[in-house]
Amino acid sequence: MKADFNLVPEMPDNVGEFTSDFFKRFVLRANTQPLQISEAISKDFSFPTFYKNVSCGMGIFMCNYEKALEVLPHPSMKPVRMPGGRAVVIFSCYQYKTVMNMQPYNEIAMTIPLLINPSISVPVLPLVSKSFKNFGYHVFSMPVTSEENRIRGQKLWGIPKVTERIDIEQKDGFSTTVAYDSNDKEYFRLRVPMSGKAESFDETGQLYSLRDGELVKAQTNFKGDFKVNKYLGLLINKGKKSDSPILTLGNSPRAEVLKKLEMEESVFQTRWCPSMEACFDLGKVVSV
Repeated sequence: MKADFNLVPEMPDNVGEFTSDFFKRFVLRANTQPLQISEAISKDFSFPTFYKNVSCGMGIFMCNYEKALEVLPHPSMKPVRMPGGRAVVIFSCYQYKTVMNMQPYNEIAMTIPLLINPSISVPVLPLVSKSFKNFGYHVFSMPVTSEENRIRGQKLWGIPKVTERIDIEQKDGFSTTVAYDSNDKEYFRLRVPMSGKAESFDETGQLYSLRDGELVKAQTNFKGDFKVNKYLGLLINKGKKSDSPILTLGNSPRAEVLKKLEMEESVFQTRWCPSMEACFDLGKVVSV
């Protein structure tokens, strides 16, 4: 999908399409004021934002802990530790086919799982246990094909979005996502297998970002049936090579940020869902 820099005043009138039990959990409300999209255009969005018919391909990788720490923008944020001086980086590639009050778009969420002001640094466990109330995720980069969505993300949440071309295709048993920089040069390619062990997810998480110098926490929810592949042996097998790496990075400056994380070649986990439902709310300032 090509980058869409066109800003229009119209909003799709599609709120009535979100009628499943998942969306009935949430109460829509108006924002305190319309969002200024441009000098001439403002839009009165409702929140939380609903998404349906969302395809999602995820690749989860190990990376260098200290390098992951460097990309976190607030001193209270600490990556979840993994054995061998490592952390985790997650690439979530979305095709948002039906979005409340917005046109469809593609997106890549590049995130690091973290703890806010952890009193102790427990390896691995925060990723699998719901007992860590200070656990969440930080998006350090988020390519998106919609300029309107970029503006929303930066103004409302402080998420570092950038408008780029992102192609997503399901073919030959893989969901392949390719991102291109402003010079239309490929810098990111992720091939997520569409096969694996069936696993249903119904999750609530917290996304931490920095907006106007303040730490903000926003709730995100999703529900879907995924095909999952886990390679738990990598917990004790640091730096394992892969015969067929699923992540390829180009030579663009956009790829250099990712290369600095010193990601391992072998993937730790993959997830694929052809059609999930999701919800993302406004953030609140966190006192730390």
